[in-house]
Amino acid sequence: MTYEFLSEVMKEACTKFVIKDEDTVMVSYPKNPLVIEILCLIHSKGDTKWIQSVPTWERSPWLETDLGYKLLNESERPRLLTSHLPFHLFPKSLFTSKAKVLYLMRNPKDVLASGDYFWTTSKLPKKPESLEQYFKWFIQGNVPYKSWFEHIRGWMSMRHRENILLLSYEELQKDPRSTIEKICQFLGQKLNPEELDSNSSFQVMKQNKMSNYEMLPESLTTQHFSMARKGICGDWKNHFTAAQAEAFHKVYQEKMAGFPKDLFPWE
Repeated sequence: MTYEFLSEVMKEACTKFVIKDEDTVMVSYPKNPLVIEILCLIHSKGDTKWIQSVPTWERSPWLETDLGYKLLNESERPRLLTSHLPFHLFPKSLFTSKAKVLYLMRNPKDVLASGDYFWTTSKLPKKPESLEQYFKWFIQGNVPYKSWFEHIRGWMSMRHRENILLLSYEELQKDPRSTIEKICQFLGQKLNPEELDSNSSFQVMKQNKMSNYEMLPESLTTQHFSMARKGICGDWKNHFTAAQAEAFHKVYQEKMAGFPKDLFPWE
């Protein structure tokens, strides 16, 4: 089977979309709700009214969706954009703009475990029947947004640019204060991190119905669905068998050969 995560029409539209110098772009392999929440709080100068009254997909629209594309074209600058697009499908205007780009990476084993939960609890027509099946799909890149390995390799080619900030979910969990300070500095904001501390934690975001996707229609999700599940690092250990962990490690070593080992916090 093959996932069609993006129509040909939207692929063409996305490549022609104009990224502005004032834009802030949040890119990741699915998913990244906590970082979007933090960016929205920074964008609103720490005022929580916005994140508590407007759905996340309207605050920081997904470029590759019909609704997100429409909202972004209609919104006033500066804009917050969210995308899971791989490097080769991203708007070419990004590479000549001064837009700030944040790329979030996460241990691919946790990405796999989280993705299995998401697609299993959705009501989309094509979903895995077991973790074992999803494991094979993920390794083969036969999942929405295709190969994690190709996704991160593509975006890592931009890592030396001044307008690109690499973030890891692991460092955000380990030291949220320092990570938020790093984001503020990158964006040229002088917000006091204390203003964000009580409103940018995973648990606070999980309880915000405007951010946890609780408001998605029942036609798309199962009962009690939440985009925010556990928010911890290393949860893959509760799901992978020893054989799966070994097989994944072997593929990872092959696919990520050539990158400095200290580039990724899960090494």
